[in-house]
Amino acid sequence: MSADAQLEQVLQRALESFKARVAASGGVIAVAYSGGLDSAALLYLAASYANRIAGTRVIALHVHHGLVPQADSWLTHCRAQADALAVTFDARQIQLNTAGDGIEAAARAARYAALGEMCRAHGAALLLTAHHLDDQAETVLLQLLRGAGVAGLSGMDQANTSAALLGDPTLLMVRPLLAVARASLAKFVAQAGIAYVDDPSNAEPRFARNALRLNVMPTLAANFPGYQTRLARTATHAQSAQRLLIALAREDLQRCAVGATLDIPKLKELGDDRSDNLLRYWFAERGLRMPSTAWLDELRAQLFGAKSDAQLCVSHPDCHVRRHRDRVLITPRHDAAEAALAELREQITDAVREGIAAERRPGQIDFVWRGEPVLAFPDLGGSLYFEPAAQGIAADWLAGQSLQIGLRTGGERLKLAANRPTRAIKYHYQAAGVPAWERLRLPIVRAGEQVLFAAGVGMDCHHAAACGPTAVQLRWAFRQADTQ
Repeated sequence: MSADAQLEQVLQRALESFKARVAASGGVIAVAYSGGLDSAALLYLAASYANRIAGTRVIALHVHHGLVPQADSWLTHCRAQADALAVTFDARQIQLNTAGDGIEAAARAARYAALGEMCRAHGAALLLTAHHLDDQAETVLLQLLRGAGVAGLSGMDQANTSAALLGDPTLLMVRPLLAVARASLAKFVAQAGIAYVDDPSNAEPRFARNALRLNVMPTLAANFPGYQTRLARTATHAQSAQRLLIALAREDLQRCAVGATLDIPKLKELGDDRSDNLLRYWFAERGLRMPSTAWLDELRAQLFGAKSDAQLCVSHPDCHVRRHRDRVLITPRHDAAEAALAELREQITDAVREGIAAERRPGQIDFVWRGEPVLAFPDLGGSLYFEPAAQGIAADWLAGQSLQIGLRTGGERLKLAANRPTRAIKYHYQAAGVPAWERLRLPIVRAGEQVLFAAGVGMDCHHAAACGPTAVQLRWAFRQADTQ
């Protein structure tokens, strides 16, 4: 059997189980096409597949990074090759943000985000990438050198969804050539006369993967022929072990979950290894970066060692992990907003110390209600809703007041019902189980010195009356982005 026939069979077998998904998306299959040897071979094979399978069409998706002078000519080349194969072509030019994890990670993140965007634009359900056997071997070895765990040593799956990379949980990334050696692809490309471009950055040993490819892999090939297949087999074993760990984590999550939180005593009963496995799974389910072993050790020590009433907060690059009433929960991390809030609270404290009236203290916003159903207060991160209620504040009275909204200044009191005592708002927060970090950003609404409403607690009853349709209840809601 010829090399092209063999590779066509490989591609067809890999796509066999996805026929229904492709048909449901109108038969569109996307190919990530850089113009290099690997993706050029894949595009040729995919175009041949589409010609044989009725109702199937291929689109070639190219990402222009602009990192090298040849980028414009590569775009032109890729467009011409797609046209020659009668394949639809699309491209995106991206700008890299290298302030975080470096140019390799930035390029990868931006590339996949652009590919996901183009897939959605064309209605593609599958994105084919040209990863091959040598890529898998490099990935396993690189992860081993980084000290990765079972998940890292699993390498690449032949097919998986990646919402974090592609921005779409329904888009499937398929690697149909994962069992094919690069030498086989190179032979096929040469025999078929397929044109491709050569990226000079692939010869840069300062990149970790290139250093392996240029300096380590040739030595392995000389001394351990067929090492790629054996490393790929290691990845298969690790994938099996990872599936078992995920199944165990799901069982432990059912045992320890209390809503969106984890029960700390039950988590502690699992022991270190199983609790770490559960926490990693918990992070992965939320699309958060995987924590390191050292970070997990520190988190576990603080979670299990702190007193039950401790207000614990451990920072992660993507979130905060907090402890509240023997529960562990994940909260958003908004560094700029938190810094601004801390500064404002310091100003409020100074104003209280100087005896400044509450309505004139920093952060207090004057407003008048004119019957609007909702008023937005961006500086406080949310909106105040005015909702009709059978019992609440008389609307005509409220509309005639000069109102203020802002953060607590300390000492405010609230009476929730006629048959209940007036209590400090701090007491109401404690009774309602509102965590301390939430109390810091929950606003209150006043009419002069009288507190009308405290977010997270409720309305003061002094101005409440059974007013039917003329009464309103107040409700506060943070912006969606601040609650994720």
